[in-house]
Amino acid sequence: MDSKIILQRLAERHNITALNDMQLRMQADNSPRAILLAPTGSGKTVAFALRLLRRLSASKGDIQAVVLAPSRELVIQIADVIRPVAAGLKTVAFYGGHAMADEENSLKVIPDIIVATPGRLLDHIRRGNLSVNGVGSLVIDEYDKMLELGFLDEMKRIVSRMKQLHLTILTSATPLAEYPDFLQLKGATIMDFTSRGPSGQLQTVRVTSPTKDKLDTLEALLKALPRGRALVFVNHRDASGRVYTYLREKGLPAGLYHGGLEQHQRQQAVDLLNNGTTPILVSTDLGARGLDIDDVDYVIHYHTPLSPESWTHRNGRTARMGRSGTAYIILSDEENIPDFVSYDREYFPKGENPDGIRSEVATVYINAGKKEKISRGDVAGYLMKGASLTKDEVGKIVVTDHYAIAAVPRAKAGKILALLADKKIKNTRVKVSLLK
Repeated sequence: MDSKIILQRLAERHNITALNDMQLRMQADNSPRAILLAPTGSGKTVAFALRLLRRLSASKGDIQAVVLAPSRELVIQIADVIRPVAAGLKTVAFYGGHAMADEENSLKVIPDIIVATPGRLLDHIRRGNLSVNGVGSLVIDEYDKMLELGFLDEMKRIVSRMKQLHLTILTSATPLAEYPDFLQLKGATIMDFTSRGPSGQLQTVRVTSPTKDKLDTLEALLKALPRGRALVFVNHRDASGRVYTYLREKGLPAGLYHGGLEQHQRQQAVDLLNNGTTPILVSTDLGARGLDIDDVDYVIHYHTPLSPESWTHRNGRTARMGRSGTAYIILSDEENIPDFVSYDREYFPKGENPDGIRSEVATVYINAGKKEKISRGDVAGYLMKGASLTKDEVGKIVVTDHYAIAAVPRAKAGKILALLADKKIKNTRVKVSLLK
């Protein structure tokens, strides 16, 4: 693809009109092997997409590029960045939990770009659904996370089948002690932006809990903060459920995210955070990396992180791309503070903020999506015509394979459901419900 076309589409489809230093460096790079070290939230997906797409040409009827990522959420995020820019090239996303039949149908016309988790791509290869022998370009995103999750063997098996690689890009949020032999990265260009990425103004703040059980302190902190998005991190799955339930009982608009949930539940938790329905998300460290989350104002360490990496990645969810953010760590007097934890100041929550964190949004759920030929425009029209909403009252719309969700005014949610009860969308009868 021509660089001018790539830049034009980045501006038109993603409103990216200026590249940061890392993206400019990748855009100019012509080496066959590149290692990009960059923190989360630095714009690295756009950076490697700039380099990758320059190598691709008009659809050839064969797979031209593969992008491997460690999680479903990151696969979707990468595909959503690449697909609009690579218009004219077919981009597909494969990951566990996605209907295999849908993925196999998408292979009836051979894609140009596959974005996938290693296990799912290897599954397709073993089934004979596709061949990667002719793939010329490979990106492995968040290689350090791949190793952490145990994907080394799957990556080796996939790469061993790629006989015509001309471009290999590896990204990592942390420097690596050694580089994998199977990727043949000897002599690779190394671009290290880990210490000079576009970090914003991050303040770390201690909040002291008078008791070992910190729930009351967490509640007081959340009610004292100005309006914004907050990620509350805990160390264990069972604790996340306890904290989530407590906050909901106290009337705080919280969502829940951990590895024990079904993938569609995790995705909906992220979507409801992004659209404002639940501006508080209680999460294990699974949510510290690779999620497509809009601006996060507050990171709250309910539990002290167990490692320096966890501290870094949790805090990396805020103060991204030059914006400011605050990380709060709740500590009782009995706790030992690890050496890797430091803070700029202390804060003592006092009273409830009249302009605090609250939800004025509800989410309408429609049980039809892309596979039923439903688009975001269809959903917007359905809500405006069927529920008499104005354009400004229709918030963020997300359409997945088999369902769609849209943000609407919470005060009108009941009325909207009643008005849509007997309405069809594109002559299709659907079920409509609310997610709160």
